[in-house]
Amino acid sequence: MGRGETWGRVHAERAALAEDLADLPERAWATPSLCVGLSVREVLAHMTAAATLNPITWLAGVVRCRFDFDEQVAMRLAEHVGATPAETLTRFRRVRDSTTAPPGPVVAWLGEVVVHSEDIRRPLGIRRDHPVETLTQVAEYYRRSDLVVLAKGRVRGLRLRATDGPFTTGAGPLVRGTTLALIMAMTGRVAYCDELEGDGVATLRARAHLS
Repeated sequence: MGRGETWGRVHAERAALAEDLADLPERAWATPSLCVGLSVREVLAHMTAAATLNPITWLAGVVRCRFDFDEQVAMRLAEHVGATPAETLTRFRRVRDSTTAPPGPVVAWLGEVVVHSEDIRRPLGIRRDHPVETLTQVAEYYRRSDLVVLAKGRVRGLRLRATDGPFTTGAGPLVRGTTLALIMAMTGRVAYCDELEGDGVATLRARAHLS
């Protein structure tokens, strides 16, 4: 998978999320997301921030926050949230086709967009039929990475198998479900464990609480 095609998938996921939120009632923007402590509006601002930080500006922020990564996230979110929900969405739309990102492989930012989009959509009752090729690429990345978010460690010793695509990995007790549910569970979203089945689900559910 080339960088250009992966960026194309990032842009498609951003565009789909912006479309899903276009007519969101103002009161719904305060809905708690699946990111603990953040509303859906704040998660969108966080996604905007990620699309504006290159490695140099990201590092400058880390230094400014004395290597407190949570503080940098909060600082950058505040910079991009805007005065109103409409402004938050407008700012996100402006970075739809951005290829700017903090350090890391492009697929990491594809995963970030997919996961955070679902952090927003699920509490709002919005569903998206993601292209299975996009989800499979993200799942393949997370199964072997603990970069930014713990994922590989959560599925160690488990066998994951998608019911809607070719993704499969590991050996051990089985965890079976849609590719999206597997991605969200392996990145710590406990709610998606309810959509999985198999002898390994209880183990994955317990690990989903790990930071």
